[in-house]
Amino acid sequence: MENIALIESFSEFKDDKFIDRVTLMSILEDVFRNALKKKFGSDDNFDIIINPDKGDLEIWRNRVVVADGEVEDDNQEISLTAARKIEPDFEVGEDVSEEVKLIDLGRRSILALRQNLISKIHEHDNTNIYKQFKELEGEIYTAEVHHIRHRAIIMLDDEGNEIILPKDRQIPSDFFRKGENVRGVIESVELKGNKPSIIMSRTSPLFLEKLFESEIPEVFDGLITVKKVVRIPGEKAKVAVDSYDDRIDPVGACVGMKGSRIHGIVRELGNENIDVINYTNNVQLYITRALSPAKVTSIKIDEESGRAEVMLRPEEVSKAIGRGGHNIRLAGQLTGYEIDVFREGVEEDVELTEFTDEIDSWIIEEFSKIGLDTAKSILEQDLADLVKRTDLEEETVSEVIKILKSEFED
Repeated sequence: MENIALIESFSEFKDDKFIDRVTLMSILEDVFRNALKKKFGSDDNFDIIINPDKGDLEIWRNRVVVADGEVEDDNQEISLTAARKIEPDFEVGEDVSEEVKLIDLGRRSILALRQNLISKIHEHDNTNIYKQFKELEGEIYTAEVHHIRHRAIIMLDDEGNEIILPKDRQIPSDFFRKGENVRGVIESVELKGNKPSIIMSRTSPLFLEKLFESEIPEVFDGLITVKKVVRIPGEKAKVAVDSYDDRIDPVGACVGMKGSRIHGIVRELGNENIDVINYTNNVQLYITRALSPAKVTSIKIDEESGRAEVMLRPEEVSKAIGRGGHNIRLAGQLTGYEIDVFREGVEEDVELTEFTDEIDSWIIEEFSKIGLDTAKSILEQDLADLVKRTDLEEETVSEVIKILKSEFED
């Protein structure tokens, strides 16, 4: 009866933790052998018989019979007199098997056994969770918001596994409430101590790539290949796609009629502006497409330095650069080239930085953000448009134009 309290919990562990019978028996045997080593110094001569389904446990110690007074190792040998108390027919040299009761291990050992068992099962669970999510790295996963912290959101999946979405892996416009389902890509899985740390990301380019796979059948089926994805999360992204079937228009298939196919992806990413372009091995054409919506006049490629000089009409420059420089930055990341923009037909122009005596540097910076970094580039623009595209007051912009006209046009 002394082992019933311990054994009764075996089936509970098996049912609660979904551990298969073979694994549970292995864990149990390991736990008991550790206890036997502590008690007797060795477990080599012990047989452990376990039936976790019924709660049965038997431990047998095997010893060799030696003549009285010749016992050198109590754990491995038993005197003839002691052996004949078990069975009167024993002789020297024979093997004796004697059952060891759990109570013989001592009350403390029994308590330690249970704690060790719990620890081993948790360790087994954590290892399984680690393996499960390690295989899911790079895949889209959904979990429910459980707790909102300043630096991260803690989520739980349907099985109660903890998923962490750090603040820097959230799209700037993301706002989640407790109980809300959140989608992201499993970015990394690490074992910290014995506990797996599962990190989700919504800012990874891979998340956008996987959204294309899940939302666009041709991408899922492999008819269209996503060659490269670059993002400024929540702002803008560029996706290069290709198809080995000439009958398929990869861009049209991804965008859909009036943007119907890509609309769900844009909404998932907080209205991130997504440019889908046709991939090509022709570097000049690739850069031209990457700078869309701007229309490029000509390109000069320097493969050694990895730079591209792009000539555009003055009215196309701001389109090429984009708001906050996002368009040209992403085009460079997509193509792998450092892109320098030049205005077509502009022979004489002056950099805005030449006017730092008359114009504050923070004002120059505001114009630079929208791709206007020379005198002519500003003078070619409409006053109302400049005010709309910058965070500057109309009076400030008017004063800048006045300075440039007086200093530059004279």
